[in-house]
Amino acid sequence: MDILTKKQRSYCMSKVKGKNTKIETIFRKYIWEKGVKGYRVNNRKITGKPDLFFGQQKLAVFIDGCFWHKCPECFSPPTGNFGFWDEKLTGNVNRDKEVNKLLKGKDIRVIRFWEHEVEKNLDKCYKRLVKELKVK
Repeated sequence: MDILTKKQRSYCMSKVKGKNTKIETIFRKYIWEKGVKGYRVNNRKITGKPDLFFGQQKLAVFIDGCFWHKCPECFSPPTGNFGFWDEKLTGNVNRDKEVNKLLKGKDIRVIRFWEHEVEKNLDKCYKRLVKELKVK
């Protein structure tokens, strides 16, 4: 049972950022300073609205939040309203798999970084991105 009213919960959820999150901004700033350019941010024309999309290289980059996408390393399920959260978060994971499949069908490669990967080892994520950008 939720301790907030439906209206209060709706307001709280509306404040959760879906794009331009802190971790995405940190990653974009880092790669920009390293000279990686030529991408679009949250391109709505591309299935799944990737956080970064490199059109010439046909590469979609997603930075998945550890909570929202159930990171196998650091996800810890919420204790309250388990049914709601399980359905919501499992839906996110299933949608990620479907997006990967649809993009692959369009010959678009996908890289997914976990939030904690970017936080803990930004340079390693950058190097993985550069390596993928060189593959055509």
